[in-house]
Amino acid sequence: MSAVPAAVEKLDTSSSKESVPKESPPKESPRNESPAARKKTSRQRKEHFQSTCTRKSAEDNGAEPVPFEPIVEPRLPKKKVALLLGFNGTGFQGMQINPTARSIESEVFEALCKAGAVSQNNAVDPKKVQLMRAARTDKGVHAAGNIISLKMIVEDPDIVKKVNSHLSEQIRVWGFVETQRSFHAKNMCDSRVYEYLLPTYAFMKPAKKEYYTAPTSETDLRITSNVNDEVRYVALSTKEEMAEKYTYRISPENLDNFRKAMACFQGTHNFHNYTIGQSYTDKSSNRYMISIQVDDPFCIHGMEWLSIKLHGQSFMLHQIRKMISMALLTVRSETPLSIIPKTFASAKVNIPKAPALGLLLERPIFTVYNRKVEEKGERQQIDFDVYKDTIDDFKKRWIYDKIFENEKAEQV
Repeated sequence: MSAVPAAVEKLDTSSSKESVPKESPPKESPRNESPAARKKTSRQRKEHFQSTCTRKSAEDNGAEPVPFEPIVEPRLPKKKVALLLGFNGTGFQGMQINPTARSIESEVFEALCKAGAVSQNNAVDPKKVQLMRAARTDKGVHAAGNIISLKMIVEDPDIVKKVNSHLSEQIRVWGFVETQRSFHAKNMCDSRVYEYLLPTYAFMKPAKKEYYTAPTSETDLRITSNVNDEVRYVALSTKEEMAEKYTYRISPENLDNFRKAMACFQGTHNFHNYTIGQSYTDKSSNRYMISIQVDDPFCIHGMEWLSIKLHGQSFMLHQIRKMISMALLTVRSETPLSIIPKTFASAKVNIPKAPALGLLLERPIFTVYNRKVEEKGERQQIDFDVYKDTIDDFKKRWIYDKIFENEKAEQV
């Protein structure tokens, strides 16, 4: 295992006589079956489905089959569109639909159905309207702009207003653009721009803390090791420590070193150490970072912050949060920047994640698609700047302000 900054290792989160038909015992759901009982081959799965889930199996078991009756409704024309939206990801498992968790897509799809943008017959499955997102987001991550492509009923001129009326204020649909029938939000997205907001007190030398195997207070932070999932608890910062953090200002030297550290990620590299479940030999571990920009520090409510813009062709799970963490810890521990290129090699390095709180998707980019539709003059381009003022107001109220408030309250 490669050497890493010392700080990286530290952070590392009555029965009757009458004859009655015997009822069949309830069948165990496939999700609850033991691994040994699961059907492993296609043939076994097909036979299992036919014996448990078909009309014939229902008749064999003495049950009355329930016929499927589609809802009779007027057939309205649908258009392939790119739906532009933004959201605060707090309280959501992520962007992508997840049957077992609350997600942004499931909320938006439900709102589309209630507003009449998706017919009742298609409301049973998002796949029926070819729903696809341009970029996934992790749990708790925000987006000022993202795209969902789908076949949508757009005859109602107030459809966007109606969709928003069925959404919570932390999710907003900006508008939509009619696209080519072949448009696919994920495949036709050239690149994505993310922003990470980092409080500069993160560059302070870590204070000596006592770590416990059990919480000593309801407010204790829970820390999980990246190496062996070992759990420890630590007390939140005191008022005096927080006051010191509020007045901390990053030094010009540390800011310059952090910019150089982030620049190490530009270009094409193997980021297998910056995600989970990815091997060095997997070609998809190679990702192209187009540009990374670290803006000058700014103050909000007396606390100093840095804004880091990351423009990449594509990103893997946790990649950005691990990149921020690696650069931050390298600078804070005064480790030579040459350690960062070593993390692109085959050796496994455990890198902690920076908090999801500060991460937001700025927007996906569709340069090639926009150039194509401009040349043909058939469709509108996908352009978030049309809604710039509305998006900026949402970002300030529902993303930036929430990040600052949560950081002050939770000290993450």
